[in-house]
Amino acid sequence: MSIVLYGIPNCDTIKKAKKFLQDNNVEFAFHDYRKDGLTPELLDSFVAQLGWETVLNKRGTTYRALSEEQKQNLDETSAKQYMLESPAMIKRPILQRNSELHIGFKAAQYQEIFK
Repeated sequence: MSIVLYGIPNCDTIKKAKKFLQDNNVEFAFHDYRKDGLTPELLDSFVAQLGWETVLNKRGTTYRALSEEQKQNLDETSAKQYMLESPAMIKRPILQRNSELHIGFKAAQYQEIFK
């Protein structure tokens, strides 16, 4: 079983997800967008399965830094461009388990995934 956790290491939610996986002896690889990169193909796979509006983190400071005009004219193409330029704008974490993608972290959600 192949498990990859995608995100940025200094994110509190990523830290919680990593701790859960380690505490439950789940082997995983961590993909750091800043060190390991984010390709258009990887982002496209997230968007295809989860939807761009789900993948885009509208609660973060990077999104809030966009101008009102950028936010008003947001569509899939522009959102993907912003996420490629600033991967911190991607909701975290994204967990890939085989071909399934899960977004966000809640202990109960992960318990269900790994039961």
